[in-house]
Amino acid sequence: MDAKLQVPTLDSPLPVLEPIKGVKKAPLEEYFTSGHRTCQGCESALVMKLMVKAAGPRTVVLGSTGCMYVANTTYYSTSWVVPWMHTQLGSSGSAAVGTAAGYRALMRKGKIKREPINVISFCGDGGGADMGLSAISGALQHMDYNHLILLYDNESYANTDIQASGSTPYGANTTFSPHGKAKRILHKRWKKNMAAMLAAGHPECRYVGTVCASYAVDFMNRIRKALSIGGPTFIHSLDPCPKGWDYDPMLSHELGELAVLAGIWPLFEVEQHQLRLYGKTRAIVEGRARSILANGGIVVAAGHDHPMLARLCKRGFLMSEGLLVADGELGEVQRAYLG
Repeated sequence: MDAKLQVPTLDSPLPVLEPIKGVKKAPLEEYFTSGHRTCQGCESALVMKLMVKAAGPRTVVLGSTGCMYVANTTYYSTSWVVPWMHTQLGSSGSAAVGTAAGYRALMRKGKIKREPINVISFCGDGGGADMGLSAISGALQHMDYNHLILLYDNESYANTDIQASGSTPYGANTTFSPHGKAKRILHKRWKKNMAAMLAAGHPECRYVGTVCASYAVDFMNRIRKALSIGGPTFIHSLDPCPKGWDYDPMLSHELGELAVLAGIWPLFEVEQHQLRLYGKTRAIVEGRARSILANGGIVVAAGHDHPMLARLCKRGFLMSEGLLVADGELGEVQRAYLG
């Protein structure tokens, strides 16, 4: 598959969002502040905070019904500092396209200033992986509009008392799948692999990735990349939930880290058809490969992370349409691939 995608023709300018080099270089300004009513230890509240911190003040946030709608907007008040709009439970994709199209039309007609305005539409796993899946799919096919859809995934319908969703993992105890004497495991569906599914099914989409707020700088840099690359983008965030997962609220950060370190939640991004691991996941994979090589084993690796491949491999193969077209020293094969 050709990794070079056509850049969308956007009437509205793209933002310039430089990568954050470290936690001390993160913006000080907060655009999601006090006043929300999330549960103690709510990781999704941290996701909202980091998401809009990375995006900056020229941002419009759209939120479908769910925890992050109900908890962040009480009567006549909100914790959002940037413009914010509520949309229906399954409409995050539709709202993103409509808002981006509206800003594009206003700029084209000269009714507002031509400037980069970030459009971010968020949804929970119920509103995204279940009811909103078709709208998200449609949104990722409208290449002329620059927006980000972020799915915050606490693996249940947490806003309505922890019912099972399409993102609920195998064996989970929910109000829809309680365990008992007759069936020790009632929930036997596997979790939807949303990021991989959307990346594979929407080849024109220029960026799809997974994130975890336990790794804040990596999280914010993925948000910035998704907003500045052009066209529709999608990010899937794993959010530990004390209420639904039944743990001490002080452990939310640690549970997110453990999910990544155990390989339950790998951190990856698909940018212009190129799959790359990043952060702790990349370090884990490279460390295991080095351990195998040190013990006399053989590692066969495939991917677009050329720097990591160069550190691990001396020999390379290049396949095209099922045929071997290059075989030799890795650097030579890389040059043949890059053409």
